[in-house]
Amino acid sequence: RIHKLSRMLILVLGAIGATLVLLLVNDERGTTFGMANEEFAQAAVLGVWGAILAAGLMHRKMRFGDVARQAAIWLVLLLGLVAGYQYRFELQDFASRVTAGLIPSRPQTAFGEDGRASVTVEKANNGHFEIDGAINGASISFLVDTGASSVMLSADDAAAAGFRPEDLTFTSPISTANGSSMAAPVRLNEIVIGGITRRDIRALVAEQGKLDSSLLGMSFLSSLSGYAVRQDQLILQD
Repeated sequence: RIHKLSRMLILVLGAIGATLVLLLVNDERGTTFGMANEEFAQAAVLGVWGAILAAGLMHRKMRFGDVARQAAIWLVLLLGLVAGYQYRFELQDFASRVTAGLIPSRPQTAFGEDGRASVTVEKANNGHFEIDGAINGASISFLVDTGASSVMLSADDAAAAGFRPEDLTFTSPISTANGSSMAAPVRLNEIVIGGITRRDIRALVAEQGKLDSSLLGMSFLSSLSGYAVRQDQLILQD
């Protein structure tokens, strides 16, 4: 009987874990399986209590101490589910801070009550702000440069984003750390930085070997409602 009860404990634990994951994933949407998240959480709580009562009835011939011990474990798991959901924002913030410490270039996105995204990135060890993003679906690492008039792609990043060298016309003079050269004007179908997406953004493609890292310049930054540096963090507001 104890073995059967333990198996039921595993099933309940799995159900609790699945419920918590569903609530976290659907937090922004506000509904889970067509129910408001609060109602879904309440239904899950009632379901767990029902499982506990059912287990007690199924194993009523067990010693009271065994039943009480298993019920206490289930109760702790249930309280963990409730606490995890109630403190989901704090847990998400903690996870974001840990990730930012391990990977400074990984953008951390938060959403305000109006649904607008706020993206934060930590300063890299070299003293610059580097941020991971995507252009036309291709992953690109940028150096944030407010002195650059537009987004500027290295030749390799431009190729990854779908720009063929033979289609580029290098007509715009630029100055980089590798000297003066020419760049090709292009339009980006889509650029994504964390939870911020912009479409049809003006950009330049540098000649091969003229730019070490793609630059996140003002053609993107000026499309934001605001951006600011606070201590060692760069904050971009959608």
